[in-house]
Amino acid sequence: MNNTFPEMVSAVERKITQAILVDAVPGGHQAQVSAWELKKGNWQQVYGPIPAVIGSDGLISPDKKQEGDGCTPTGVYPLGMVFGDRASLAINMPYRQATEEDFWVDDPTSTRYNLWVNGRPETETYEEMLRSDGLYCYGVVIEYNTAPVVPGKGSAIFMHIWRAPGQPTRGCVAMAKEHLVKLIAWLDPVCWPVIAIPDTKYL
Repeated sequence: MNNTFPEMVSAVERKITQAILVDAVPGGHQAQVSAWELKKGNWQQVYGPIPAVIGSDGLISPDKKQEGDGCTPTGVYPLGMVFGDRASLAINMPYRQATEEDFWVDDPTSTRYNLWVNGRPETETYEEMLRSDGLYCYGVVIEYNTAPVVPGKGSAIFMHIWRAPGQPTRGCVAMAKEHLVKLIAWLDPVCWPVIAIPDTKYL
């Protein structure tokens, strides 16, 4: 592992002891995901690498990211709540069940842009959090463009289940259900988990 990876993470927050590394193929949407723990001052791989996909138009730096561009933003971001279609999950992370009344606003003109809302929003565009295709039956919020929210800089960036092997997302990080379930079970909020998405390869 290139020593830039731990430097990249520790530069954000010294308390971080769990990280998910997204190692994307330059210029494409194929990627590998691995899980790392900081033990006795050294980063150790505990899971993966596993196949994953990112946005259809590859990676982009956060300063250039725009709503609807099909790109996954590079950088290090906290992993927020887990969500899904079940009433509850036996996990350490905070969890929220998605219902037919739950939506994520992706309209940059809305005052609730890049927020999960309950009740169908009066806005041009939004995502249903209880999807009929099952992509969100398990998911994790990637805290990109959340503090503060900048209109038009991208929204609804998650880790979720992929549509099929090799099929890209619109900007999220996606993988097979069995791998996502294992990662969710491993995540622990006391470890300040993050996702690291470098703009160069590290594995």
